[in-house]
Amino acid sequence: MFEAAEIGHRIPKEEYRTKEARLRQDLLKAQYDLLANAKFPVVMVIGGVDGAGKGETVNLLNEWMDPRHIVTRAFGELSDEEAERPPMWRFWRALPPKGRIGVLFGSWYTAPIVDRVIGKTKGAALLQSIEEIRHFERMLAAEGVLILKFWFHLSKDAQRKRLKALEKDPKTRWRVTDTDWERFKIYDRFREVSEYTLRETSTGEAPWMIVEGTDPNYRYLTVGNLLLEALRKRLDDKGARVPSYVPAPLEPMLDSRNILNTLDYSQSLTRKQYEKRLEKYQGHLNTLTRDPRFRNKSLIAVFEGQDAAGKGSSIRRITGALDARHYQVIPIAAPTEEERAQPYLWRFWRHLPRKGRVTIFDRSWYGRVLVERVERFCSEADWMRAYHEINDFEEQLVRNDVILVKFWVAITKEEQLRRFRERENIAFKQFKITAEDWRNRKKWADYERAVCDMVERTSAGTARWNVIPANDKLFARIEMLRTLCEQVERAL
Repeated sequence: MFEAAEIGHRIPKEEYRTKEARLRQDLLKAQYDLLANAKFPVVMVIGGVDGAGKGETVNLLNEWMDPRHIVTRAFGELSDEEAERPPMWRFWRALPPKGRIGVLFGSWYTAPIVDRVIGKTKGAALLQSIEEIRHFERMLAAEGVLILKFWFHLSKDAQRKRLKALEKDPKTRWRVTDTDWERFKIYDRFREVSEYTLRETSTGEAPWMIVEGTDPNYRYLTVGNLLLEALRKRLDDKGARVPSYVPAPLEPMLDSRNILNTLDYSQSLTRKQYEKRLEKYQGHLNTLTRDPRFRNKSLIAVFEGQDAAGKGSSIRRITGALDARHYQVIPIAAPTEEERAQPYLWRFWRHLPRKGRVTIFDRSWYGRVLVERVERFCSEADWMRAYHEINDFEEQLVRNDVILVKFWVAITKEEQLRRFRERENIAFKQFKITAEDWRNRKKWADYERAVCDMVERTSAGTARWNVIPANDKLFARIEMLRTLCEQVERAL
């Protein structure tokens, strides 16, 4: 894969100056067209051999274009905040919004490659990372992100000369570290692992572009022209996109698979039973979240359910058992302008808790396969592929010490009607009922089908749904507290 880049391309100075002037003009025009279009973001992944000119090239791009609209992030060692969350959290937070260009040094490729090269991980771990990267980039592409991946290459001899030249010059000596020379000693191993990883992750929606790094003039013009070509092609297509894959159609839902119809909605508790069990389980939950073992975990509780099912009151009983300094409740409504400028899951990744903390989502990422599906706020391909993206997201959470507990709070259609009327007739509850609630009720059957599909397709072994019959609010609250305690205790 690197053979073509071994050739030392040279561009004379006068030829470079002529081409540079035109390229700068065209790149700046394309950047402002991107900003005005604001239909898609650009993510530039920068990787490659030490000393191959990655930093100089990015600095020059910032000089050629308007740096106010370029987000440049360099990822080094994990900060304490990053180390307490799943590995992809730091990269999700760095994604540029629509209309902007994001340049990422030390991206999601760095750790899998370096860890494998130095023997920290086995081949199976690299294979798993490659699969996760392909899923991630496929999702970004399907969301409209233009992904450009540049690998800056130097031969072994060229890298040695480059490092020595930098080290010899007092002005650039600081750029060469002991780590650079340590990595040079394992150049062949680094090349082997890198070439394999690049070959396995160079896909139609996110191909790798190999840039020979010996001659700066060639390097600058190559990267600039590839960026310009990709920008102009997407902009001239008016930002249109086609999903990178089309999911298989869903099978029809059989009556026997309608989990909501199998629940026993008659279960109830007396007030005395409720108060006794409430004290028991709130106390137990408090003890569990103060357990020293919980410091190496985090808890995410997801609450979904029909309108008026009692999610809010159940959440209040749970937060009543927790230290207010260590939890946050995230209510999910229609996305803001900032959130619409990012891939769908961005708004949820940004709220993931640190270890030892609790985050409660009052509605969640399941909106895509529920309200967005039923109300046609997204395309069929978008919500169909969301099942896989959600499962992948939750698998990453659980694999990285997140205790994930998901609740669907279910009531019957008759009980919902009773609660709606009660809210209309009681002054201090009137704020809870809106015209949208009544409109959603008319689509009860559509939502029921969506819920059953959701439960069936996103109940992985590590993140199963807990479907709670909630016609009796007291019973539902205790059942959710009990379930939460059980799953936290099991995880500890």
